[in-house]
Amino acid sequence: MDGKKSTRFNVPGDTVSGTPSNHVEYDHGEVTRDVVDSVAVYTANAEDRKLKVSFGSSGVRIASMKNRQVSQEMKRLTSVRERPQKQSSRSKSGAVHALTGLKFISKSDGGFDWKKVEKMFDELTAATNGFLPRALFWECIGMHKESKEFAGALFDALARRRNIMIDSIDKEELKEFWEQISDQSFDSRLQIFFDMVDKDANGRISKDEVKEIISVSACANKLSSIQNGADDYATIIMEELDHDNLGYIMIEDMEMLLLQDAAEPIRGSDSKALSKMRSQKLKTKKKDVVISRAYKDTKYFVHDNWQRVWVLAVWLGIMAGLFAYKYVEYKNRAAYQVMGVCVCLAKGAAETLKFNMALILLPVCRKTITWLRNKTRLGVAVPFDDNIIFHQIITVGIAIGVGIHGLAHMTCDFPRLLHADKQKYRLMEPFFGKDQPPNYWWFVKGVEGVTGISMVVLMTIAFTLASPWLRLRKVPRGNSLKYKKKEKQSLEKILDKLTGFNAFWYSHHLFIIVYVLLIVHGVKLYLTHEWYKKTTWMYLAVPIILYACERLTRAYRSSTENVSIKKVVVYPENLLALQVFKPEGFKYKSGQYMFVKCAAISPFEWHPFSITSAPDDDYLSVHIRSLGDWTAEIREVFSKVCQSSPTRKSEVLRAEFNQGDKINSSVKVSIDGPYGAPAQDYKSYEVVLLIGLGIGATPMISIVKDIVNNIKAKEEEDNNSSPLTKESPGHSSASEFKTRKAYFYWISPSQGSFDWFKGVINEVTDVDKNGVVEMHIHCTSVYEEGNVQSAVIAMLQSIYYEKRGIDVVTGTHVKSHFAKPDWQKVYQGIADKHTNSRVGVFYCGPPPAAVKLKKLAADFSRTSTEFEFHKENF
Repeated sequence: MDGKKSTRFNVPGDTVSGTPSNHVEYDHGEVTRDVVDSVAVYTANAEDRKLKVSFGSSGVRIASMKNRQVSQEMKRLTSVRERPQKQSSRSKSGAVHALTGLKFISKSDGGFDWKKVEKMFDELTAATNGFLPRALFWECIGMHKESKEFAGALFDALARRRNIMIDSIDKEELKEFWEQISDQSFDSRLQIFFDMVDKDANGRISKDEVKEIISVSACANKLSSIQNGADDYATIIMEELDHDNLGYIMIEDMEMLLLQDAAEPIRGSDSKALSKMRSQKLKTKKKDVVISRAYKDTKYFVHDNWQRVWVLAVWLGIMAGLFAYKYVEYKNRAAYQVMGVCVCLAKGAAETLKFNMALILLPVCRKTITWLRNKTRLGVAVPFDDNIIFHQIITVGIAIGVGIHGLAHMTCDFPRLLHADKQKYRLMEPFFGKDQPPNYWWFVKGVEGVTGISMVVLMTIAFTLASPWLRLRKVPRGNSLKYKKKEKQSLEKILDKLTGFNAFWYSHHLFIIVYVLLIVHGVKLYLTHEWYKKTTWMYLAVPIILYACERLTRAYRSSTENVSIKKVVVYPENLLALQVFKPEGFKYKSGQYMFVKCAAISPFEWHPFSITSAPDDDYLSVHIRSLGDWTAEIREVFSKVCQSSPTRKSEVLRAEFNQGDKINSSVKVSIDGPYGAPAQDYKSYEVVLLIGLGIGATPMISIVKDIVNNIKAKEEEDNNSSPLTKESPGHSSASEFKTRKAYFYWISPSQGSFDWFKGVINEVTDVDKNGVVEMHIHCTSVYEEGNVQSAVIAMLQSIYYEKRGIDVVTGTHVKSHFAKPDWQKVYQGIADKHTNSRVGVFYCGPPPAAVKLKKLAADFSRTSTEFEFHKENF
């Protein structure tokens, strides 16, 4: 080119003389022969291209299209003189990281290879004579259904480049598509992406084309707010890239933005590589020293579970002792000579049943447990956080006891008694009378039989409806009372009534009848007459009195202390935010929870919710997600309250009230609490890792707010201000506040959910100047960084955050992340920063994630950093 500046252009075409014809060298000085030759090559290739259309009128359409495409290529090539070219530095480290970006197929899409694609093609085209329709392209290449529109745009871009003008392709063409999609070259992927945006193939991207790709990408990533504001966001991108106000941008502009955006993550890549290297060293070390690994595993298990182990050991020991005691007692009685070992088994199991029926009430005496953990040091040795789990374990013990007791009687004791000879039966006359029982009906119709069978039936109902798959029946998204009424008219109305929290709640109160029957059953024993040997009531007396006092206290409070509602916010994402004025004397700690009752729904039902306000706030707040029947109904009730309020705004319904305002005589809210929870112990750690999944962020929000309040108090103390004089269990002097670093991870699949705590997150970023709270927000509906489906969102996010300081995904001052966190990397980073420290890990969310997080806590506790895992249980 004689030293003249030249630029590479991309022109659709095939390979000529070993060099792709879409690479054309062009001299900026004038339109030379190179340009004419490139267009000629393109035209010749277009003539030879295989077209899947018929002759006749379609031939004229093809010829017209060819002429238009040649004209477009001429315009593309000649338009370069109108604009100076920008050169992107590909030698920067950011470019190296960029090579991993713009992936069309990634782990989020299943990571298909050609064999899988080919197999899928054969399945999808079995009824279409070997031609794959555009509408099924997404499925064939392994994308999710949400990416259907995006896959269509990808299909169009690849088809345009190959002059394919119908909406179907054969296997050979699909393979060409796949080879380009899976090409590891960043240039190739960038060109495809540019072609997707450049709908009219003129080498320029207009605002309308940017708007369309934003809309398509937002749809694929389930970002409705970005999709609705696509026009405004397109304007922002054009302002950033179109510096000369030409009304369009070129491929090199997009490339520069991608490389610029990739320059910063390279440090994260190095960190990830370092983390991986350290992890590999750790694994190698564990393989080399098997004994040391076993010792450390055992040491961590004991350290993490010793409280549970000794409690379970004591429980099992007591049951074994009671069973053995009764077994030996009845083996030495006359009944053993008639009924044999069966009576020993039945009576031994009965003794454990009496113990467990008494013990099962203690884990649900929440006020007593909260008092013990707050006012005594028993929390050091007793795992109060596992009270519900222990309650469930005792249920298993009861079920086993009932089975042994019932089967021993029905299949062994009674048959032997019915068929005993007269001499042996004389030993039983003091207990069963002179007349020997004639059949089974004699036992069934007696008081012992009626009460025993009734208890088994009632306990079976209660246990069954308390099972997770029936209790936690989810209400469909966007549910309302109208939906529920319509649903109950269907054939599923019976199942609807037998599932959900309401069924669990009311069926569980059958225990009142069960305990009455148990006492009667214990008094009318077959083989015991002495009152002091009828010990059932002795086992039950204290637990029943304790539990009854707690329930009566709650009932009294609910009838006399209805709280005043301060603010109600109903969000589109099936969430109700409820604020009430704090009652006088209501003291709590961040991380605790309280019970809420709404008389408009049920005068009896109480439901637990984490407190999301901080102890120093003048109000109490809870956030209620519609996941069941009761939560759906309370959202509907307050939606009607908000709809009548003049402060209603768009899709978010709001209503605010003053102290003493009467909303509605039927809309009364009562609260009961506070109650202890694992998260309240966060102050025991200097470093905490707070993890909330979806609505599981609620207890963590209270903790974050409490930390912020202490930061404010610390600043006041540093400025010689008088220290806070408020006395509450949740607040301590700022100088005594132990937590020095908090990592908050909030992971949610829905963009709308980030509106719930937007105000809190922004307050943290404004107040926390020293970075005490490090916030990480992840939207899992967005494809991971590097995927082409999130590339536009990432570009928009970077530009918008730099200009406005607001994240386009969450609407907060914290820049969000895409997809799920790499938890191993998270733990590794904290371990590296805080060596020789105890880190409290507090998690609230679905159980499956808890298993992985707990395991990682155990794994990384083998380093110099110790991770202690805590999970919320309701």
